[in-house]
Amino acid sequence: MHPNTRDEQTDAPAVLHLHARDNVAIALTALEPGMEVAAGGRRVTVRQPIPRGHKLALEPIAPDGDVRKFGWPIGRATRAIDAGCHVHTVNLATALGGVTRYLYTPLAGTPLPYDETTRFLGYRRGDGRVGTRNEIWVIPTVGCVARTAEKIAAIAHARHRHVVDGVFAFHHPHGCSQLGDDLAGTRALLAALACNPNAGGVLLVGLGCESNQLDALMAEIPAPLRARVRTLHAQAEADEIEAGLAAVDGLAAVAALARREPAPLSDLVLGLKCGGSDGFSGLTANPLVGRMCDRVVGAGGTALLTEIPEIFGAEHLLMARTRDHAVFDALVGVVNDFKRYFLSQGQPVSENPSPGNLDGGITTLEEKSLGAVQKAGQAPVAGVLRYGERVRIKGLNLLEAPGNDAVSSTALAAAGATMILFTTGRGTPLGFPVPTVKIASNSALAARKSGWIDFDAGAVLTQGFDAVADDLLARIVSIASGEATAAERAGEREIAIWKRGVTL
Repeated sequence: MHPNTRDEQTDAPAVLHLHARDNVAIALTALEPGMEVAAGGRRVTVRQPIPRGHKLALEPIAPDGDVRKFGWPIGRATRAIDAGCHVHTVNLATALGGVTRYLYTPLAGTPLPYDETTRFLGYRRGDGRVGTRNEIWVIPTVGCVARTAEKIAAIAHARHRHVVDGVFAFHHPHGCSQLGDDLAGTRALLAALACNPNAGGVLLVGLGCESNQLDALMAEIPAPLRARVRTLHAQAEADEIEAGLAAVDGLAAVAALARREPAPLSDLVLGLKCGGSDGFSGLTANPLVGRMCDRVVGAGGTALLTEIPEIFGAEHLLMARTRDHAVFDALVGVVNDFKRYFLSQGQPVSENPSPGNLDGGITTLEEKSLGAVQKAGQAPVAGVLRYGERVRIKGLNLLEAPGNDAVSSTALAAAGATMILFTTGRGTPLGFPVPTVKIASNSALAARKSGWIDFDAGAVLTQGFDAVADDLLARIVSIASGEATAAERAGEREIAIWKRGVTL
């Protein structure tokens, strides 16, 4: 991928032609009618205004013809498109349908970089996992005691912030008036979250009468990890705040004994996430994160890719990289189950991109997905996790969760991610239970929202991937070793639970 810079004779504005098969290019600057651009070995006169990040037709495209970007179709033309015209919602539509039958056609793997020297300073837990933080987490079983958990955490944070990395509560409105699989999903998610190695101690705060009972929740936490978990039944205590503080005092005393120590990249678990994407996300930030995925997985570490609806149209690329037929079948199951979930609600599987995505230049779900899966680099898919499951296989794992930023990022933390690489072209202040590294797809966003953004991937367009990838890896190591992210400095920490059932 190379930008076509301004031509010396025509002074043509820079555009980006991603693949030899593509019949569109991406505007790196706003294009006006009459300008001439050079791309894909041809010169094209711009016929319509084309905003930065949007697509320009490089050749005539017939009605119902494929529009190709990243080397793959991103939808079909709804009418004839002349060379030099703007390609977007007025003339391009998705070609996605419903449940699909997939064939197992594995491709030869791509060798990954091997890094045995890079180290970060993490907290090694008794089970061998390594956290990037040493915090106390206060997790309510039910929304009724969410504020109770927050009050306990606020007082305890002021009391213990000098001996642990912080005390934080994660409020949510669920845990009661739920049935069956919906309640089981909430319980599994919270139990898995309590197992994250970034938590040196966990206080589970229950009300007493809720559906999500503390005993059942504790039973889903592996026995070796229960020693760092305490429980509080608010209805059984005369003063639930004081009782909670006493429990946190004990947890903090033990957690304070932990010390950072050098750990290899093989001990890192990266969550891969994009949100508020624009036309540059799939060109700069996502492929850059893909290089981080390859470096960590190549070193023997772990990466988690989620947002299942945002791989529709690009799932075949991941399926071709599955480690074996069993992983392929599991991936097919997750994708088609998610499509059935959409269809059962009377919704098309292609109900995406969002208004912000559209404004940023993304037109169809196929286009969004082909850009999104680049966060997974070239690593083979080693495992598939259902919602609420914890990662147990090193390498690249696909995790079942929707595209919603808060729901999917919470699922990543629950699965075991100790850091989330979050790419964005539009920006968001949100942060999640583990350090959330915001990576801007364009330099304008990075400059405008320095209080949100940790890293500028827009530099790829001027410096190239290799140099910027080295810079990002250094930043990841620094954050894993204790440097606060922008979201952490701003106090942004949220969870959200995927509720799929009825409410009583």
